[in-house]
Amino acid sequence: MTDGQTIAYISDIGAQNLKPMFIAMSAVTVVTFDMAFILERYLRHAGKLARNTSAWQKVYSGLSTIAAIVGAVGLILLTIYDNYHHNRMHNICLAVFIIGYIVSAIFICWEYQRLGIHYRQHSILRISFWIKLAFIIAEICLCVVFGVTQLYNHWNVAAVFEWIIAFVYTWYVLSFFIDFLPAVRTKHHQSHETEMQMAEEAGPRPRTMGDGAAESQQYFRGQSTNAVPHVNGNQGHTNGHAAGEPGQNFYPNANGYNNQYPKPEAPLPSRNF
Repeated sequence: MTDGQTIAYISDIGAQNLKPMFIAMSAVTVVTFDMAFILERYLRHAGKLARNTSAWQKVYSGLSTIAAIVGAVGLILLTIYDNYHHNRMHNICLAVFIIGYIVSAIFICWEYQRLGIHYRQHSILRISFWIKLAFIIAEICLCVVFGVTQLYNHWNVAAVFEWIIAFVYTWYVLSFFIDFLPAVRTKHHQSHETEMQMAEEAGPRPRTMGDGAAESQQYFRGQSTNAVPHVNGNQGHTNGHAAGEPGQNFYPNANGYNNQYPKPEAPLPSRNF
């Protein structure tokens, strides 16, 4: 630590005996986090999350992923080039790490803002948008303070703000659990639209006879006389019964005046309801 410094930077701790763990855990953190960006893109494409509604939204998602990968490379390199042996390189990689993830957050925030306009019913998109926007604003402000205090050699103040930046970044990483909640619900529960579709498909289907023709009320016995056609004795003939009996099967006469159903090829079963 620098003379007069009483609060250690994260990099001061990681530059000594804990350097191997510093490198390993930082690499695991950013690689896993970047996989979340890739998985989010895949789930939107597969429809497990709200689909993108425009090509620009896909561009924002892609740029966000690229910026996150750049930030991840910056963090891994700054753990390798520690501030004790490679101070200048360490600071450059630190800037790449911070700027990379801020730019990534801007693009994914932009994507979520556009998604929220098209999917107003999904409140989780609005929540995630505001969390990411708060991260962008907070990190930019904290990084400015950190850089200024570093410039004027206020080491302890700068160290405090470095720890705060790290914890805010941690909460940003954890905020992505919210984004994947709809995918978990889709896996274990059916959406409202899916339930409605299944209800429609499971509804009563049109009854058919043996030859595939749709059954009508005229073929059921016990129906009201309004639902069953009647014929006049001068215009049609019945199958051996008096004209106009409900529930009978009628056939057109030779002149074709009565508009009744043709005789089915097979006898109809009796249905009494």
